[in-house]
Amino acid sequence: MTQEVDIKVEDGVQVIRLLRADKKNALTGPMYDAMSAALDAAEKSDAVAAHVFIGSGGVYTAGNDINDFMRRARDGSQDVAPSQMFIQRLPKVTRPMIAAVDGLAVGVGVTMLLHCDLVYATPAASFRTPFVDLGLIQEAGSSVLGPARLGYGRAFELFVLGEAWTAARAAEAGLVNAVVPAAELEAKALAAARRLAAKPRAALLAARRMLKADPALIAKTIAEEVAVYRELMRSPEAVEAFTAFLEKRPPDFAKARRQG
Repeated sequence: MTQEVDIKVEDGVQVIRLLRADKKNALTGPMYDAMSAALDAAEKSDAVAAHVFIGSGGVYTAGNDINDFMRRARDGSQDVAPSQMFIQRLPKVTRPMIAAVDGLAVGVGVTMLLHCDLVYATPAASFRTPFVDLGLIQEAGSSVLGPARLGYGRAFELFVLGEAWTAARAAEAGLVNAVVPAAELEAKALAAARRLAAKPRAALLAARRMLKADPALIAKTIAEEVAVYRELMRSPEAVEAFTAFLEKRPPDFAKARRQG
């Protein structure tokens, strides 16, 4: 198990903390595995009533570690990528999930928030989903969850235009519940989680289940997104986007299309 994810359970709350601040908490396969294992274990334990996701070092997560992601893509392990296994678990989680966002939230760092029941952010938080800029599409069921939570226009702005959102914009759009000072962020998230954990468990889980979108629909959407995602990963534009990123240069999509 990786040391880059710290998992603790106390007072009915499981805290999942990312500890790779030197790499902006970019997610690797072992980190996804650790989070998946924690969510799975909680489903079988009466000790956990709620989850809190939090970053470290003034960063939530910069999304996938590109080098790890590209290595898996090259060797064919994308079919069983830990990132996909984690994403597929999110709609199956029955306990409330809370996110405490400080600094960067990029890619999956944003799409996972659509599965969270409460999201708190600091004024320094920023939200960006550069999927289309990388020749890909949105993930984690956000094709359905995004318009449902944000409205179509805002979802399009975030996922297709790729507009970077401030914490204030995210709160206005409904992605974030409240913007709080950085010094109060963790306490705010933990206090909400403990309030939930203190409620009657059966009623808590039933109320959440009734409010959430149909898990089968989200699972179906995730499967459809994955199919399109994998097809696009082989496109000349996606190859150019990732190559340009690694070479630290602007992508030339027109040239990629001509060569493709």
